Amino acid sequence: MPEAAQPDSTPDAFLALERAGAFLRAAGLHFDSVAATEVRGHVEVTAEHHTPWGITHGGLYTTVIESVASVGASVAVESRGQFAVGVGNQTDFLRSHVTGRLDVVGTPIQQGRSLQLWLVEISDEAGKPIARGQVRLFNRDLPGH
Repeated sequence: MPEAAQPDSTPDAFLALERAGAFLRAAGLHFDSVAATEVRGHVEVTAEHHTPWGITHGGLYTTVIESVASVGASVAVESRGQFAVGVGNQTDFLRSHVTGRLDVVGTPIQQGRSLQLWLVEISDEAGKPIARGQVRLFNRDLPGH
């Protein structure tokens, strides 16, 4: 039986939004740079991201934070035949936001053999913090390894 094709998880693969999957495409997360020690991205917030009260839904922030941490953590362990899955996400919503670009930066706090902890910060165009989160991730073997 042929082995299933493995998804391309190299840093460059994440830069193309069409490779991100339908869920992240719907969220509008764009990866600007991806490395094992820093991930940068952005989201253009529109009315499609709003709650019924006209502000950005907190689920968007949580999705972006989890995704940025998972991508960076997975790139960090890819050479070991592993990827990282989130096991805990603590997101703080600091300031409401209506529309416009949000910049995202994720960096590891700790990268161990089996667990990683990443900090992801989201800010508006003026550099004001909008949300921040810490994601604990578990390093696990890729299928077939």
